[in-house]
Amino acid sequence: MRVIGLMSGTSYDAIEAAAAELTLEHDTLVLRPLGALSLPYPEELRGLVEAVLPPSATTIETVCRLDTGLGQAFAAAATRAVGELCSGSADLVVSHGQTVHHWVEGGAVRGTLQLGQPAWIAEATGLPVVSDLRSRDVAAGGQGAPLVSIVDTLLLRGRAGVSAALNLGGIANVTVVSRDTDPVAFDTGPANALIDAAVRHFTHGARAYDEDGRGAARGRVDPALLARLLEEPYYRRPAPKTTGKELFHLAYLLEALAARPVLEPDDVLATLTRLTAVTVADACRAHGVDELVVSGGGARNPVLMRMLDEEAAGIRLLPSDSLGLPSTAKEALAFAVLGFLTVQGLPATVPSCTGARHASLLGSITPGRTSLRLPEPAAAPPRRLRIDGTPR
Repeated sequence: MRVIGLMSGTSYDAIEAAAAELTLEHDTLVLRPLGALSLPYPEELRGLVEAVLPPSATTIETVCRLDTGLGQAFAAAATRAVGELCSGSADLVVSHGQTVHHWVEGGAVRGTLQLGQPAWIAEATGLPVVSDLRSRDVAAGGQGAPLVSIVDTLLLRGRAGVSAALNLGGIANVTVVSRDTDPVAFDTGPANALIDAAVRHFTHGARAYDEDGRGAARGRVDPALLARLLEEPYYRRPAPKTTGKELFHLAYLLEALAARPVLEPDDVLATLTRLTAVTVADACRAHGVDELVVSGGGARNPVLMRMLDEEAAGIRLLPSDSLGLPSTAKEALAFAVLGFLTVQGLPATVPSCTGARHASLLGSITPGRTSLRLPEPAAAPPRRLRIDGTPR
C-alpha cells in the first residue's frame, strides 16, 4: 500500500509530507521510503496558528477559519506528494493535522485538539484520509503521545543494550526500548519551543528560529537562568507524561527572565539550548539508555547536538538515517505507519508508552471519491519494522 503521511508539529512552521510503500510480511512491517517534502506555512496561516495557541484567547469563528485554512494547506501538500513522490498514484493519506491544544490536568490528558479538516484532503486527492489519531488513545486513558513510540519500538526492538529514539521538534520526546522491560515513552520537555519563541521575541518576528544554532554559539550559558528553568516540576514527574506549548511558551520564558534577568539575547539562546540538552540527557540517564537514535529538526542544529553530546557523555548518539529512517521525515513516515495499521484493522499504540489501558485502533476515516474498501483485517500486529534496503 502506498501511503502519504502529513505532519505539522509544535513548531508550526511547515507541513512535512512523506510517502512510503508499506507491506506486512508475517510479523514484519516493511517500509520503503519514497521521498519527502517540506512545505512552509504561508505567513498569514502561521500567524493564525500562533494567535490561537495558549495562553492566547480566541473565538469559535477563528477556530473555524483556521480549521479550513489548515485543511486546505494539508490538501495542497497531499496533492503535491501524490504527484511528486508517488508518480500520481497513492492509496491512502494520513494527516496528523496541527495541534492547537493538549489539555492536561494533574498529569492526566483530558482531551487533545488537532485542526486541519480532512474533507479538504479527501476532496483534493480523491483518496481516503485517516485523521484525528490522538483522541482514541486519550479516550482509553492514555496521553495521546508520543504516538511515534510504536514505530520506535518496532525499529529498535532486538538491539543490544538499552536504545532510545529521540525526536527534537518543538518538544523533545523519547522512546526507550530494552530487551528486559516494556518500552516507555514520554516528552522530556522543550526542544526548540522556547528557543523559537525567544528568537521571534528578540527579533520582533524577523526570524523564526536560531538557524544552525548561530545565536547560541555566540552566547554564553547563564547558570542562574538555567537553574531557574530547571526548577520546572514537569521534569520530575514520572513517565508516561506529555507536554507542549500549553506550558512552554513565550510568557513562560518571560516570567523566568523576570526572575533571572539576562541582558544578551544570545546568552538566552545558549541557555535555552543547554536546557534542552540537559533535560534530554537527564531523562536518558534515568532510564539507563546507552544508545540514542536522533531525528527531528533539532538534529540539524550543530550547537544543540554538541551540547547534547556533552551532557549525554557515555551515551552513543547516531542519526535515525543510519537505521534507514530519514531523520527529517521520521514523524511524517511514522504517521503514515499509524494510518496504515488503522486500515489493516490493527492497534497502533503501545500502552506502556502512552499510559493507556489498552492498545487502540486510531483515528477517523474520511472516504475518498470512490466507495471505501478496506483490506481484510490483518491476522496479527507486526513485531518489528524493516526499512527496505536495510539488513533482514
